[in-house]
Amino acid sequence: MNTLFLRLEGPLQSWGLRARWGERDTTDAPTKSGVIGLLGCALGLRRDDARLRDLSDNLRMGVRVDLPGILMRDYHTTGGGRYSTIASTGGPRYHDEPYIGGVLSAEVTKGRIKVKINQKTGEPETDVSERYYLADASFLVALQGSPDYIGELATAVQSPVWPLFLGRKACVPSTPIFAGTGQFDILEEALKNLLLSPRVETAWQRSRPTHLRLLIETEPGAGNRQYDNIGTPSRRVFRARYVRETWLRLEDGPALINTMEG
Repeated sequence: MNTLFLRLEGPLQSWGLRARWGERDTTDAPTKSGVIGLLGCALGLRRDDARLRDLSDNLRMGVRVDLPGILMRDYHTTGGGRYSTIASTGGPRYHDEPYIGGVLSAEVTKGRIKVKINQKTGEPETDVSERYYLADASFLVALQGSPDYIGELATAVQSPVWPLFLGRKACVPSTPIFAGTGQFDILEEALKNLLLSPRVETAWQRSRPTHLRLLIETEPGAGNRQYDNIGTPSRRVFRARYVRETWLRLEDGPALINTMEG
């Protein structure tokens, strides 16, 4: 048993790769850092735990895109509002003063945190961000590692220490994440086992796809480079990983297996 299968499916997913400040992106498939984070929740590891890097180093990941989903943008604001009973003077304001809304800054004076102020209006600042999600997507993830690793992770995913989510805490799964284990020589062979959820099976009956996109972790230089291999968890530093894109013809695969029944 060297392979763990995960079914990542839900109303919304978000797998950030280049998120910076006001723009929180999502890739079109699960990132390795996001999947390792999910496994870390199952094991009860905090985000700065060095064992997250060990997981990232000791597992190879492949993804099959069963339903690509639809890209959605959320225009998101925080802060804003107005002061309550104190007239605005445009000067410094602090977190312990009576106001409605506002965003805290990084400035601290004698234990009091400054509130960001709009220099033009003198009122609390509004921060704007754009957050992207995949709606109605479904992925099959295959993780390969030593039998000991896979056995421990399979147990943890079925009885997680903390709740599991799909990239962000607001993105909850709509079907059990654990999709089985197996023994395979290579990731491509593992992903040819068409493990389906009921929703994917229903969608395929309507759309009748002929090819499925596969994303296979490979050796340096043999695929596209992306920075989602965990480096230093406590500092949120990521290392390069190489991913090769290929396609699976459904005619070449075995008969459909619905592992979510029963």
